[in-house]
Amino acid sequence: MGRREAARLGLPCLVLAALLGGCATVESDRTLDAGAPWLTLDGRDLPSLALDQTQRQRMNDRRARLLADPLDERGAVELAWQTSPAAQALLAEGWAAQAQTMQGVSLPRLGIALERIVHGDEIALARTLSLGLTEWLTLPARREAAQQQIRVQSLQVARDLLALEQIARRQWVRAVAAAQSMAYQEQVRDAAEAGAELARRMQAVGNFSRLQRAREQAVLTDAQAQLARAALQARVEREALIRVLGLPPELAERLRLPSRLPDVPARALSAEQVAAAAQRDRIDVALATAQWRAAGGDRERLWTGFLDAELKLSREREGVSRSRGTEVDLMLPSPDGLVSESQHLSARALAAEKRLEQTQAEAASVLRERYAVYRTAHELARQAHDEWVPLHKAITDETLLRYNGMLVGVFELLAQARQQVSAVAAAMEAQRDFWLAQIALDGAIVGAPGDVTMPQRSSSPSAASAGGH
Repeated sequence: MGRREAARLGLPCLVLAALLGGCATVESDRTLDAGAPWLTLDGRDLPSLALDQTQRQRMNDRRARLLADPLDERGAVELAWQTSPAAQALLAEGWAAQAQTMQGVSLPRLGIALERIVHGDEIALARTLSLGLTEWLTLPARREAAQQQIRVQSLQVARDLLALEQIARRQWVRAVAAAQSMAYQEQVRDAAEAGAELARRMQAVGNFSRLQRAREQAVLTDAQAQLARAALQARVEREALIRVLGLPPELAERLRLPSRLPDVPARALSAEQVAAAAQRDRIDVALATAQWRAAGGDRERLWTGFLDAELKLSREREGVSRSRGTEVDLMLPSPDGLVSESQHLSARALAAEKRLEQTQAEAASVLRERYAVYRTAHELARQAHDEWVPLHKAITDETLLRYNGMLVGVFELLAQARQQVSAVAAAMEAQRDFWLAQIALDGAIVGAPGDVTMPQRSSSPSAASAGGH
């Protein structure tokens, strides 16, 4: 085959490549296009995939900057989203899934067949250019299906990132609360040591019995055990946070946390405020809707999976004789296969429709549930802050005055001090539970996956008083 004839056959290939080139690619920075509205709330940056050394260095610099100061909740989310291997893996997997989806809208198959036949002294040359006619005709339908599927995949990645945000926020609260509890238990231990030393001295001068001193020593032993458990819990929660943030050992040592959780707001969000915030689309409903539309589109495009046609353009030369022709090969679908595939796609569309209905039904219920937990957690936290702790402080102060006036003994003073310890510990638990409830409510508003944490059972002033001597 001469150069001119080869060029004639290759020209259609080049034209088709120019027309269709670029339609079967997806860029890594477009992975989150559909999910961006939920990820950029409150002015947050969209997570991005670090592909080269420059981007990785920029990511490391960002991580170092965030770890330079005590890490707040917003910084924990930024670390989890922007620099953690878990987030990078989610982005890479989403990019891979979208790239695979785009393979369905690849260029039509082009083939060149060359044939040389010798008949005695005669040589016959045949050249055939074949084009996947089905792929050409169904390209718009396949492109539409791919775009719908890519939207589904983008929303799935965004939902997974929102779930990671929930995990990071919850774990930050638990880690800070555990460290705060440990610090308080150290103060309790120090007070118990002082009480035990006082009991030892009073026994030495004959003012305490052996039983009385043993009781104070038991209090010290219990305080030491509580401190050991609190220290272990703080270590466990800190390591859990390090894992969520994906920090390597050299950076884990640099992690510093605030000394205490933020104060509980004086007023809780009203039901109207929560309802107004929840009026925007939830990502779980948007994802279920996208899956339903994609499944319905697949059913409408059933014929594209069974039509198989191929167009062939041929040129032949035998001696000085030349000929050209056109051939269309069409493979008819199996009736049984067509019916089975139709039933399969109809069932998938129906399942997607029912999942959408279930998601919509659950959305309002989950929001009501999370708001109820939030309001209860807020009431308990404010009660602990405004009533439990001040009440026990007032009782302790009054007991101290009575002790100074020799109206009560040291036993009553120490017993009331222990009751105040219980009230403060309960207040810190209520504070932690409120922030966990706040995070769960935020997740319910946008439709992010996550669990609700019920307020823990804490000591009340009456229960603490009942436990005194």
